[in-house]
Amino acid sequence: MQAATKTFLKTAIGLLLLVGLLLLVERAIGWAALLAAWRHLAPAPLAAAIILVFATYALRALRVYDYFRDDTGGAFAAVLRLSLQHNLLNNLLPARSGELSFPVLMARQFAIPPSRSLPALLWFRLLDLHSLLACALLVMGDRLFGAQWTLPLTLAWLALPWLGHRLFAPRLARWPLPEGRAGAVLHRLVQALPLTSSLFWRSWLWTLLNWAIKLAVFAWVLSLFAPLDLTAAWLGVIAGDLTSVLPVHGVAGAGTYEAGVVAGLLPFGLPPTLALQAAVNLHLFVLGCTLLAGLLSLALPARGQAGNGE
Repeated sequence: MQAATKTFLKTAIGLLLLVGLLLLVERAIGWAALLAAWRHLAPAPLAAAIILVFATYALRALRVYDYFRDDTGGAFAAVLRLSLQHNLLNNLLPARSGELSFPVLMARQFAIPPSRSLPALLWFRLLDLHSLLACALLVMGDRLFGAQWTLPLTLAWLALPWLGHRLFAPRLARWPLPEGRAGAVLHRLVQALPLTSSLFWRSWLWTLLNWAIKLAVFAWVLSLFAPLDLTAAWLGVIAGDLTSVLPVHGVAGAGTYEAGVVAGLLPFGLPPTLALQAAVNLHLFVLGCTLLAGLLSLALPARGQAGNGE
């Protein structure tokens, strides 16, 4: 199947998921009743949640800024603008096609070619998935393996990136330049990975801080729309975020994100209608923050450096 056909099918499925979610909510709850829950929220907690979400955006931008410090030094505002716009496109465009905006923006604003930005993006996504699964293991370890195994298994899982770095980074750093054009391209891609210990630890630290704050805030917001304990709320938001690894998503994640959150909440006895209502409202909060941050990014300066790309 050609790439254009696959993209068309994923986009069509994404639109169907969006329409399906709109109809399901109207039939099961009613959009007016669902949105009415926002009128009962106190302004102060909502404002605090938005500020904390924006703090996670700053941490994500700091991860990029720090990773490419030789190229981005002194231009954190431009990196923040880039990161917010990448996040906006990644959340709104179908089939995760918004990820492609990262190498484009990095080349345009900082003259960093895709041969360096794409391996970094892959590393960031691996760290994101690893951190998300670590949180899931910490929350669900008692139910899956027993309380006595939760902490040891979580620590073992957390140690995997460090072990991988210790085993492979020194060898890759000393890897000689292979012969041929393909070998040279592969060598450049490998050299863009975090081969030094300091860069490895810093990128991992920013990732863990980001996910700890992000999941805590989302769990808090979710609990504002449904009577949930801490474990249920954390598992719900983790399950929602894990839908990002699915090959197909609804437009702006509509349908798939809600399905993940509801799947995480149902084992705790929450009625399906209430779980759906909480999931949709959480998603509206996430999208609202994304759109607001994307709008505010226009007020930030752009580096504006022309990149050559590769």
